[in-house]
Amino acid sequence: MTESHPKNVFESKHPLVRHKVTILRQTDTGVRRFREVVWELVGLLAYEALADLTLAGKEIMTPLARTTGQVLTERVALVPILRAGLGMVDPIWNLLPEAQIGHIGLYRDEETLEPVEYYSKLPPASQVDICLLLDPMLATGGSAVAACNILKRSGIERIKYLGLIAAPEGIARLHEAHPDVHIHLAAADCCLNDRGYIVPGLGDAGDRLFGTKVDEAERIPPAEA
Repeated sequence: MTESHPKNVFESKHPLVRHKVTILRQTDTGVRRFREVVWELVGLLAYEALADLTLAGKEIMTPLARTTGQVLTERVALVPILRAGLGMVDPIWNLLPEAQIGHIGLYRDEETLEPVEYYSKLPPASQVDICLLLDPMLATGGSAVAACNILKRSGIERIKYLGLIAAPEGIARLHEAHPDVHIHLAAADCCLNDRGYIVPGLGDAGDRLFGTKVDEAERIPPAEA
């Protein structure tokens, strides 16, 4: 966490994270490689975000002797914000195969930049001790705030947001609305452009994960004359 970030906001400083973020940013990183690097990067971020999970002792027998090991005691739920958040589920599910998966469907109104909910299916709050809210890009923060509102209305209170790239505006908005939510990021960028995209960012994470094409004229504003 840098000194400029609010409390509960954690920007990874791990060299591997910084290296892989650079690969994601590059325009010549293709869909397959982009997806692979997201998998690798999310695993590293989850490792950091879940460092405070609680453990309990368990007596076990190895091939040589009886000993005391440790097992996780908290039940984790993974909730991606559709659709881009789907690309972040499998690497964490691979680490925590017992985790329950929920889904929140939001899209951003391109005129107001505000989120619109169209789907929500969550595990029962009684079966969740901690929820990882997954979304690659924390831009305006509207979708993240809306998703946290949905989770808390369902009774899920302990939430950690896991994202790849964030803008200061999104960090501030999420932290102001939900100061109890820990925000774990691979990188915090400088700003949003006039269309609400993170700069320098990495483009549209959903399009780059799933291979859907965007008009380059829309993706990169033309240079001023």
